[in-house]
Amino acid sequence: MDELDFDDVYNPKRRSNSSLIWNILTAIVLLLVLLVVGVFLVLFINPNAGINPFPPPTLPVALEFPTVTPTLREVLPPTWTPLPTDIPTETPIPRPTSTLPPTPTFFSVNSTQQAANSGATATPGMPFVVQGRQAQAIPNIAYPDLECNWMGVAGRVFDLRGSPVTGQQVQLGGVLPGNPSIGDFNITLTGLAPQYGPGYYEFKLADKPVAAEGTLWLQLLDQAGLPMSEKIYFSTYNDCEKNLVVINFEQVR
Repeated sequence: MDELDFDDVYNPKRRSNSSLIWNILTAIVLLLVLLVVGVFLVLFINPNAGINPFPPPTLPVALEFPTVTPTLREVLPPTWTPLPTDIPTETPIPRPTSTLPPTPTFFSVNSTQQAANSGATATPGMPFVVQGRQAQAIPNIAYPDLECNWMGVAGRVFDLRGSPVTGQQVQLGGVLPGNPSIGDFNITLTGLAPQYGPGYYEFKLADKPVAAEGTLWLQLLDQAGLPMSEKIYFSTYNDCEKNLVVINFEQVR
């Protein structure tokens, strides 16, 4: 057996050289680790750093919307004086008329006709009068199925502007031969007879034409029952072509 050289094993110089080499290698590894950690920290804080081989994509520029610029309102001067304007003139409204047969029969009506028979007297200065101072006797146009089996009186009331009045009280009175139920307490309102048109009133007088010379009358009343027109006396006819009497009123003051 060869003899072991203890001098080579326990040589301190050789051991110091080996330790130095390992220390240098360890220091290099530590430096590399620190370098790598530093690079990662830099990239984490600033991904757009120049040392990043894979920088993030560039974000598009944010859109900028236009800002609203407030516009000052026009301020009136301290002492504003309104300019004079032309006052519009009132345009008269044409008075509506109903469709009537081409050849109606006209007859005059007034407040004193047959007044002695009923005891009535004329009251001057009423706000409503008969329109045109005349009435019309025409065939029955509201109930064509009844034809001659009906007789009545109808019409409208117009205000100062020529517009039909709705809700005006109209009273019928007098005597009709063969129909004693007429009396003096028959009251209706304008606008309750739409079969003729807007604003009409109507009274049924009989189931057939009956002749009566000035024994029936109409009068306008206010809400308190006071007269607003004179008693307007009218006649009826025993004629199927004159079984509807049309009497319109108009306001004069």
